[in-house]
Amino acid sequence: QVQLVESGGGLVQPGGSLRLSCAASGSIFSIDRMGWYRQAPGKQRELVATVASGGPTNYADSVKGRFTISRDNAKNTVYLQMNSLKPEDTAVYYCNADFRRPGSIWHLDNAWGQGTQVTVSS
Repeated sequence: QVQLVESGGGLVQPGGSLRLSCAASGSIFSIDRMGWYRQAPGKQRELVATVASGGPTNYADSVKGRFTISRDNAKNTVYLQMNSLKPEDTAVYYCNADFRRPGSIWHLDNAWGQGTQVTVSS
């Protein structure tokens, strides 16, 4: 079984910073794309940022210039550096990954983490 485990969430004041981490483990041949999504109370889950294996990144307009996504392919880990946090960033943040299993490298699978709470409040 492939697992994604997020860490780094917590309570921070407006203008502060947090760094989220997501480590993938299990039987994995490769990870094509990793990303972060978030879901705030009363809202649908939305894309925050993604990073492909080759490096290209994509950000939601609401976080551009404030958040930075990166990955360590050797550790199968993706990070989200969150700066200048605002109360509207409060949400549960979920890690997501498209990956291939060793026994089926031509099949693209997908997995979600359990989520980590980020609360921005004074």
